[in-house]
Amino acid sequence: MTQKKLTIAITGLNNIDSPGPGVPVIRGIKDSGMNVRIIGLAYENLEPGIYMPGLVDKTYLIPYPSVGSESFLDRLTYIHEQEKIDIIIPNFDSELYLFIKFSDTLLKMGIHTFLPTLKQFEERQKDNLPEFAKKYKITVPKSKAVLSSNELADLPNEISYPYFIKGKFYEAYKVDNYNQAVFYFNQLSSKWGLPVVVQQAIKGTEVNVIALGDGEGNTIAAVAMRKQYITDKGKAWGGITLNDERLLKITHNIINETKWRGAMELEMIKTDDGEYHLIEINPRIPAWVYLAVGAGQNIPEMICQLAMGKKVKPLKTYEYGKMFIRYSWDLIGDIKDFEKIIMLGEL
Repeated sequence: MTQKKLTIAITGLNNIDSPGPGVPVIRGIKDSGMNVRIIGLAYENLEPGIYMPGLVDKTYLIPYPSVGSESFLDRLTYIHEQEKIDIIIPNFDSELYLFIKFSDTLLKMGIHTFLPTLKQFEERQKDNLPEFAKKYKITVPKSKAVLSSNELADLPNEISYPYFIKGKFYEAYKVDNYNQAVFYFNQLSSKWGLPVVVQQAIKGTEVNVIALGDGEGNTIAAVAMRKQYITDKGKAWGGITLNDERLLKITHNIINETKWRGAMELEMIKTDDGEYHLIEINPRIPAWVYLAVGAGQNIPEMICQLAMGKKVKPLKTYEYGKMFIRYSWDLIGDIKDFEKIIMLGEL
């Protein structure tokens, strides 16, 4: 029987120094052999994924969520009318709220998603992490949500230098003194809004897990990774898959307790004495997802299957010692393509 061709729309085509996950998600889907048509959804006209040869079949510009939910939904409706989208995979924290909010509306239109619930999304927010940790018995560093730079002069005694200043959605900077803290508070609050989160720095090695929950407490996929190289924005520029049973057990427990639905990334610090401290939960696919694909767990493919209501058998193993290294590449394009997406909003 011929496999039905699926039209899959994907955000996160900004494959830059702080890369979105869209390009590796598309690579995973294409590696799976699925019969697909890929629609890129871009916020900026210079997102590299728009112009990468053979990556997307068509790209549309979409408005930032901050423009308003009605404009956002109107644009998705227009694109759906042109393309008959089967699945949307959103890849940014800042857009997830709207996609979750409109998931029932999208489904009525015939567009499938596989996302966390709004409760799951809100519960693991950076400023809610202490309560999340208490509820699910997880160790986290001391942290405080800050609404004004004045509060930086009166932090709890348990928070001392160095600590991290974290943006509401993205970016984190390690600071060693008050002036640095105020500088980054102002930078992050103007870029991502409030609150900004102050989190005590923990000595140790950063280890991450990409995982996929089925919404019923089962872990469908999970791959652990140690960052080999971290950029000044805190992004992994290289990493290696790990055999870490305890880290994976923590992941399985979180998914089981929360009944997590969709992809997630756990960011943790492993101390020299073997303790694990959860520093962040990202409620989506991380940009290093293609390492999981290379290690034997094609999470983008499994998300598509789950979104379409198919049963997916959990994967228990993956290949340890697989590495990824990012690199930059000069892509040569045609000014006519650039002009077209600026003038028409699609290419």
